[in-house]
Amino acid sequence: MSRRYLVCVGIAIILLAALLFFNTMRHSEALTVSVTTTVEPEVTPSAVPTLIPAPSASLEKEAESAQVSVYQYDSDSLRVSVLYTHVLSSETYLTSIWMQDPGKQIRKATSTFHENLGTAPELAALLPEAKVIINGSGYVSPIYPEIPDNYPGTSADYYYTALGSVTVTDGTVLRCLSGVPYYGLTLQADGLHLHVGDDPDAVLAAAPSQTWSFYELCPMIQDGEIILDTSWAFARRKAIRTIISLLPDGTYLLLSTESMTLVDAAQYLQDTYHPVWTYDLDGGPSSALFVHSDAANAPHLVFGARQPIVDVMGFYDLEDLPPAP
Repeated sequence: MSRRYLVCVGIAIILLAALLFFNTMRHSEALTVSVTTTVEPEVTPSAVPTLIPAPSASLEKEAESAQVSVYQYDSDSLRVSVLYTHVLSSETYLTSIWMQDPGKQIRKATSTFHENLGTAPELAALLPEAKVIINGSGYVSPIYPEIPDNYPGTSADYYYTALGSVTVTDGTVLRCLSGVPYYGLTLQADGLHLHVGDDPDAVLAAAPSQTWSFYELCPMIQDGEIILDTSWAFARRKAIRTIISLLPDGTYLLLSTESMTLVDAAQYLQDTYHPVWTYDLDGGPSSALFVHSDAANAPHLVFGARQPIVDVMGFYDLEDLPPAP
């Protein structure tokens, strides 16, 4: 081969190598641009409440040996703590509430008397600024028609109303069954009071602004002593419960639990908190516990169902009180 021929071949090889190199670089750049342009932009999630809407598996495991904080609120007029835990092997929310002026800071929302029942979220929505809301009275309806033997009339006369011989809402007396003892709660100027077989006229003489009531045997502790009838079948049955207590320091304690007898609940509360009084509110599918969600600016369901109920009880900061009814 001639020297000129070898030189030409060498030049051709160099040019071919250069061409391959530039093609590779262009292909690489094209791939890079393609990847870059097809990456989706990061999506910022919308705001959600910083609450625990339902117990997760990890939360349940942690609560087996400890109390887990679910909600806290602290101001000069209201202090709230909601803890998730296990009490007697039952999933439980313990809510402690201290109020500067409970007679003003506790409010009630109710279904239309004698007409229908609103769901728990519908009634809670009527108390939008309340920091805590729980279900309240038991009621009479075609599904739950039982009334005490000493009530005059028939069950149908009490449909879609709260149990109890006295019913007061926002200061208006809706029912007073003369001579029928009252078992339940009243809201007076200094806070909630427990009544165990009191005369209706005496109950109204204290000028209560609200009442909440359930079965006659639902008072559990009075004056620091257990008075629950432990032979009552309802008290010995495990069920979903909403129970409220007044503690000696003026704090209210709410116990919302998944499966507990009233007998066990009364003993637990007596041994652990020594309440002045304890009362069993409506339970089962009527149980509901709401806390205020700042993100949604509305009540947030923490425990219970969304069933029709007759009324709810709300706890407010003094600064958030709606106008007096």
